[in-house]
Amino acid sequence: MSLNRRDFLKSSAAVAAASAVGISVPQEAQAKAKEAESDWRWDKAACRFCGTGCGIMLATKEGRIVAVKGDPAAPVNRGLNCIKGYFNAKIMYGADRLKTPLLRMNDKGEFDKHGKFKPVSWQRAFDEMEKHAKKALKESGPEGVAVFASGQYTVMEGYAAQKMMKGGFRSNAIDPNARHCMASAVVGFYQTFGIDEPSGCYDDIEITDTIVTWGSNMAEMHPILWSRVTDRKLSNPDKVKVVNIQTYTHRTCDLGDFNIIFSPSTDLAIWNYIAHEIVYNHPEAIDWDFVKENIVFTAGPVNIGYGMRRAGEKSITPVNADGSAGKYTALEMQTINKEMSKKVSAKEAPALKPYGYKEGDTMKNTAGTLKHWKISFEEYKKSLEPFTLDYVAKIAKGDPNESIDSFKKKLKMLADLYIEKDRKVVSFWTMGMNQHTRGTWVNTLSYNVHFLLNKQALPGNGAFSLTGQPSACGTAREVGTFCHRLPADMMVKNPKHRAKAEKVWGLPAGTLNPVGNQHIMKIHRDIEDGVVKFAWVNVCNAYQDSASAKHWIKAAREMDNFIVTSDGYPGISAMVSDLVLPSAMIYEKWGAYGNAERRTQHWRQQVLPVGDAMSDTWQWMEFSKRFTVKDLWGEYTLRNGKKLPNVIADAKKMGYKEDTTMFEILYANKGKEYKIDLDKFPQKGFDNSECIGDSRNVKGGDGKVFKGYGFMVHEYLFEEYASFGRGHGHDLAPFEVYHKVRGLKWPVVDGKETQWRFNVKYDPYAAKAAKAAGSKSTHAFYGPLAKNILQGTLTGPDKKLGKFALPNKAKIFARPYMDPPEMPDENYDTWLCTGRVLEHWHSGTMTMRVPELFRAVPEALCYMNPKDAKAKGVKRGELVWIESRRGKVKARVETRGRNRPPQGLVFVPWFDEKVFINKVCLDATCPMSKQTDYKKCAVKITKA
Repeated sequence: MSLNRRDFLKSSAAVAAASAVGISVPQEAQAKAKEAESDWRWDKAACRFCGTGCGIMLATKEGRIVAVKGDPAAPVNRGLNCIKGYFNAKIMYGADRLKTPLLRMNDKGEFDKHGKFKPVSWQRAFDEMEKHAKKALKESGPEGVAVFASGQYTVMEGYAAQKMMKGGFRSNAIDPNARHCMASAVVGFYQTFGIDEPSGCYDDIEITDTIVTWGSNMAEMHPILWSRVTDRKLSNPDKVKVVNIQTYTHRTCDLGDFNIIFSPSTDLAIWNYIAHEIVYNHPEAIDWDFVKENIVFTAGPVNIGYGMRRAGEKSITPVNADGSAGKYTALEMQTINKEMSKKVSAKEAPALKPYGYKEGDTMKNTAGTLKHWKISFEEYKKSLEPFTLDYVAKIAKGDPNESIDSFKKKLKMLADLYIEKDRKVVSFWTMGMNQHTRGTWVNTLSYNVHFLLNKQALPGNGAFSLTGQPSACGTAREVGTFCHRLPADMMVKNPKHRAKAEKVWGLPAGTLNPVGNQHIMKIHRDIEDGVVKFAWVNVCNAYQDSASAKHWIKAAREMDNFIVTSDGYPGISAMVSDLVLPSAMIYEKWGAYGNAERRTQHWRQQVLPVGDAMSDTWQWMEFSKRFTVKDLWGEYTLRNGKKLPNVIADAKKMGYKEDTTMFEILYANKGKEYKIDLDKFPQKGFDNSECIGDSRNVKGGDGKVFKGYGFMVHEYLFEEYASFGRGHGHDLAPFEVYHKVRGLKWPVVDGKETQWRFNVKYDPYAAKAAKAAGSKSTHAFYGPLAKNILQGTLTGPDKKLGKFALPNKAKIFARPYMDPPEMPDENYDTWLCTGRVLEHWHSGTMTMRVPELFRAVPEALCYMNPKDAKAKGVKRGELVWIESRRGKVKARVETRGRNRPPQGLVFVPWFDEKVFINKVCLDATCPMSKQTDYKKCAVKITKA
């Protein structure tokens, strides 16, 4: 029987799907599938979406991706994909893919900020970028040039961008959207362990007896991991327990043995309650041998504010008699004023009593600080005293229709599961704990419980942060594309770290800027304040994904600045911009991602980019050709008064000239050591648009057909970046190795990956540190950051006691419950929570263009409790206004959907630009991590 092409594809897909789930396939079907695939090229790659790090197989034919399936050899997903994963190909072929640069111009062909978008060449695009970047440098110095970076950059893209920003422009105003998704986890790691990233791995799921999710809808946000959790639960349903701790009921809760619905922000209180149960009621459960050998108790200030604008900033000046200030209304200022001072509430007063506060006190806030000091166990115990079952149940119960006795019973059951002597426990969390005005605090509280019980960094035991984006770990954290970081856990403020980076990058001493405080929200605020004059959006949708979004859009459109967006599609950020650049999408370029369990994996370019689209790596390298030593390396005075020295003379001593370009210094200088060899693995048989050009004959930044850089750009960028971490507990395997394997969990030592860090049995760096210290301990927490601290009490450090050195030790922190800055009141009576849904990724820029995913979920809904809907006079399917102090949007009500909020809370996902919920959200952040809290603000709901 003959088959047409459609039948071929269907047969092949059916066989692949059946094989993935272990169904036997008839020989006839196998033969048809084999015939259909006879001229397909299959190759491995990483999924474009979440931070799980699933492996996929891509089939290409005649320059187009024709099929996607889960990679059976990938240890993360073992042949399965989620619904988004199966559409990795279709995200690249939307009808409105950007194919050429677009510039706002008037009828004369001149740039006009109020003009219409018209196609231009890459040369014209870079001409405009060069002009406006130089203007920004002249007016504001390095702090005037900024980049909205991404946890979706490939490793190579992020590293290329960082080199030009920090080494070329001398600007640390580069920060990834990963700031929004896991910065609190990062600061929690640094404060607790002295080094970033999880100690455990996904293998814990199959080993543990207990999975507890805290503010994590794993069933929709990390569905492949949830399939492993489900498999573990069903394999031994009586022994294995699953508990979900959430602010509303969702699909993850369907598997729970019991679920705890808590009031927003009171997860702080629940963690402290569990620790209280251990310390006060079950002291025998504390593993004192482990604690004394490996842990110190610490505290920090509590009056740290909420990461909002502070008095005196340009855009909230002057303060007016009606309560408004600058560009902010009186209603907005009601919340912002709490950044400076607040009244201690009845709800939080008991928790703050050990720190010297009582109800009604005025707490004067200073900007968030990372400072902390050592305290005694007795002081830590004092901090837990308020967190009795009665107090925590009273403030934390999130469902008004649940009885207090039922809620207390669940809290006790939760504590008992953690405390049970031989029970293994894994605590997973995502945005519920990270997007939190006390996100760093609640992250550290998770480790407290695990440390007290010696249930951390052991197989099947540990607190584990699940990252949101595909390379938030690999590119944001490991490459160090945050404003304050450098590769491999180095910091821009550390002179030794700057000196190392300058040496590796071939820069004169003193080139790098030591001030790294322009995080993503500060970049937005600096644009509104008129400081940042040039901003470039890379691999993200910065104007849709930021809270209080109308402020940033208005500033971008109406002020004297130049906004560039590189993207595959025309999303909100592109529409806000002055120049739009067409970016090659994921499989149109070589790349690498790092996932949430420290696994790094690579892929090769599978197809050519569409139109004239080029990779972000290429865009950065081409842009760097426009700037010379003379242009960038003179003296600058920063806003804080610090001076960046003129390093031109020193650059000349190194052999550079005043007209040597940044391309020659930052990329071509050492890159040519990495040869093109199209006859050898892994280059053989694959396109390489950056290195050798391609058949499209795209005209580059100089107006000439781009023929490639003539060296293996991807290997060069990866290997230079990897050199920072090798030998320093961050070891990566060689570039070529990653093309042979399905990823490796770093540190990779002697070719072997590390499953459990800080555990002497599994981690060679822990074994080395313990041996050097003469320790017999099972663990060594060898992270170097903040390991020499002051001593004191809950209320502050005492310099008379001197400093305390704690090599190889981790920390337990005293952290109280505190109210968020905005809570429901008589005018805004409902909590708003935002997030994602299974079918769509972030701002929907890609997934809303996949017909199947669009049809499945074509709009963002306002999920509401049926009793609230009845009280407000609205029915399922009707439109409502969701209004906060910052703005309002219209959405359709859903009362019977997958998300089931308690009374008093609504959930609205943010993937839909037509339901632009981030206009409503509050841009408060964790003051320590600067991560935005999208999970809680006060709104009112009215019928539209």
